[in-house]
Amino acid sequence: MKKFFLFQRHTDPQWPVWKRSLFWIWNLGWGLCAALGVGLVSLVFAAVIEQKAMLLSYFHNPLLAFLNLAPVVLLYFLLYFILGRAALSYGLTAAITLGFTMGNWFKLQFRNDPLMFEDLLLLKEAGNMAGKYQLFFTKTMVLALAAVLLGWLFLHLCVRGRPGARLRLLGFALAVLCALAVWDMTQNDDIYTNRTANNSLINQWSATQVYVSKGFVYPFLYSVKSASDAPPENYDADRASAILAGYQDAAIPEEQKVSVLSIMLESYDDFSKYGTPTLDPKVYADYHALEEESITGDLITNIFAGGTVDSERCFLTGFSDLGSFRSATNSYPWYFKSQGYTVTGAHPCYSWFYNRENINVNLGFDDYRFVENYFSPMTDGGVGYDDLFFPELIKLWQEDKALGKPVFQYNLTYQGHGPYNDDVTWWGDDYVVNDKGYTQAQLNILNNYFGSVYNTNQNLAAFFDYFRNEEEPVVIVVFGDHNPWLGDGNSVYEAIGLDLDFSTPEGFYNYYSTRYLIWANDAAKAVLGRDFVGEGPTVSPNFLMNVVFDACGWDGPSYMQATRAVMEQVPVMNTPTGLYVEDGTLTGTLTPEGQSLVDDYNMLQYYYRKHFLYDGLR
Repeated sequence: MKKFFLFQRHTDPQWPVWKRSLFWIWNLGWGLCAALGVGLVSLVFAAVIEQKAMLLSYFHNPLLAFLNLAPVVLLYFLLYFILGRAALSYGLTAAITLGFTMGNWFKLQFRNDPLMFEDLLLLKEAGNMAGKYQLFFTKTMVLALAAVLLGWLFLHLCVRGRPGARLRLLGFALAVLCALAVWDMTQNDDIYTNRTANNSLINQWSATQVYVSKGFVYPFLYSVKSASDAPPENYDADRASAILAGYQDAAIPEEQKVSVLSIMLESYDDFSKYGTPTLDPKVYADYHALEEESITGDLITNIFAGGTVDSERCFLTGFSDLGSFRSATNSYPWYFKSQGYTVTGAHPCYSWFYNRENINVNLGFDDYRFVENYFSPMTDGGVGYDDLFFPELIKLWQEDKALGKPVFQYNLTYQGHGPYNDDVTWWGDDYVVNDKGYTQAQLNILNNYFGSVYNTNQNLAAFFDYFRNEEEPVVIVVFGDHNPWLGDGNSVYEAIGLDLDFSTPEGFYNYYSTRYLIWANDAAKAVLGRDFVGEGPTVSPNFLMNVVFDACGWDGPSYMQATRAVMEQVPVMNTPTGLYVEDGTLTGTLTPEGQSLVDDYNMLQYYYRKHFLYDGLR
């Protein structure tokens, strides 16, 4: 046995220092190698995009590789110094790490959605998902399993050292300190966003692809941050429940079940309302004609030049504070579904953008058309623009109508998405007159933006013309998601002379406001007994659906009824600035009555977000 002293369980007090040192180098070194091997296997299965290139890219940034491998190594040593057995610690490390890794791999295959820490808190959702898919094994999985088993066998036979109590305590304390330091690094936003950026093989606007570009262990640990959806200050679940219990979902009367088609326009605003000089009136002529026969108003968004999904999901849910939507969440689409509506929509862009492919299902959509599942044959796999999109919306309406039920659609354009080229023009050069001394680059940006808007407005006019003669009653809601990008540093806004200093009321409204309109065809007006013209209230996106239901004369779901009083007094809640509009005045300090309403609203939306009510429709 002395000849094979490295395979013994304990050191002999009579051994010289070199022999004891070699014994622990052997045991700790092989444990380190085995844990690194598990981490490497995890990275192999994390690289689901251009696998070989992606796997290599993880090691181009040493910090990125470290943050994927170090947690696995530290998990092994924490277990080793607790259990005192290398093979057992390795087996548990491999089971935990690779179990989660394979869960992530399958989730990406089936839903193009990575495993997040929050998913571990949604066991019912996970069970529902697992029951819908057929798991399978690949050759790489078999090889990985064989490698893990060989590793365990080697450690079981050849790495048998068991540390004594003193060494275990010292080693465990050191491992804990290292783990805390690594944990802090995994939760650091700057490290995640900037120092471990790995965008060469991905589209950085895809949350799923960004996750994949960072491996698995690291982004999974980082996702712990987003799993904590903290309740609002002074949250009282019993009070929120009591408020909601005071209302019941009101059914839409059968004779009033008109179809509601909503369209959010990318980066769309009516710049004529600012008195923008040099702008050709033809740009907004069609839109203004539609406004004349609609309910219209200002929409005060939370975003500027980006972040489309904020306006989108505020409108669809009635929430000002958005959660992750990684499980079924109460929303207005779910309510429409409960009323017997077909709930669907379209966006001529990619399904992975803002993870709509998965989140729209959780918001209650029966079906949603993206490039991948609908528009690709018409766009050669690229995004679609309004000349294609609006005629297709009419075709999709006809398909949905043929199902024999009223329809709720939420559609989103892609045309208008910035930035706009400052070298050449795409739509022509006659939308802006250059009598303000614009540079050629500024003029090109303006012509590209307003040329796009002009084309959108022409398509809107044709779309509405179709529904004028539609026998089915239809209400159409149109709104802009946010103001456009107009030059780096808002340089073109400055050239126009538009004040964007949102510390002043004028700058605030210029920065955050877009427009909305609510229109009804004659059939809908007759059914609902309303004229659908006039000036609507200025609201933030979370209250826009309230305005739609009020225009139709519907009471709506319990949540909407409970929030109506808040909208009447505080119709605008701007989350980035903490500003409100109360009684028509922009303010950061609400009246006691207004503050009480907002406090209740914050409790209510958190409670409603956490307690799903439409299980029977899933």
